[in-house]
Amino acid sequence: MKKNRKFPVAICLCGALLVVFSPTAFAYLDPSTGSMVVSAVVGILASVALALKTYWYKIKALFKQGKKQESTPQEPSDQS
Repeated sequence: MKKNRKFPVAICLCGALLVVFSPTAFAYLDPSTGSMVVSAVVGILASVALALKTYWYKIKALFKQGKKQESTPQEPSDQS
């Protein structure tokens, strides 16, 4: 099956043209906008860190559980 390589190139070309020929925006950004952006970025980073920490401990516990099963000594048999 032949891949169509023209499609991704066309999308990149359209995106580049939109960026190059974009009109000038006359907008006002007040000082609180900067603090809002900073707090959003900090919140996203904190959420990602918490998710990584949670899954890290779950994966770590999974490997510890596997080691416990392998290293469990067998009970000695009673030979009377």
